[in-house]
Amino acid sequence: MSTYNIHVDDQSFDIKTDDLTTFDLHQMSKTNFHVLQNNQAFDAVLIAENMLEKTLTIAVNGNHYDIKIDDAYDAIVAQMGLLANTATKFNTIKAPMPGLIIDIMVNAGDTIEKGTPLFVLSAMKMENIVLSDGAGIIRTIEVSKKDSVDKGQLIIKMEE
Repeated sequence: MSTYNIHVDDQSFDIKTDDLTTFDLHQMSKTNFHVLQNNQAFDAVLIAENMLEKTLTIAVNGNHYDIKIDDAYDAIVAQMGLLANTATKFNTIKAPMPGLIIDIMVNAGDTIEKGTPLFVLSAMKMENIVLSDGAGIIRTIEVSKKDSVDKGQLIIKMEE
């Protein structure tokens, strides 16, 4: 018998696999379900799912709920402190491969977030958009458009 910690919006509760036998669940289509529990009927619609993150968004009788399901392994990871949110700190952005700088999409002084497009590098007949690995403020840009760069060459310095 397994125990799962279910997070529904701002509430959490534990459910055991044996508790699931109290549900009378019928799948009506790929995303529509009819549920009976304690002589009450519920219509449930699966709106979104992310199996990697173990999250669901469902509508039950028209009310939307965001759900996250944690199993025993997730509890162990949380106890070990491996879920602590740590910001990525980085001081430099270097060329991931040799190539030609086609475009620079940021300026010195810009505040960037993780995933911000920084520059376009043409390499092996492909244009590669290099994204930020973390948040920060751009201090200097060490190259210009149409510069050739080597792998590992400094492109952008970030404020510390």
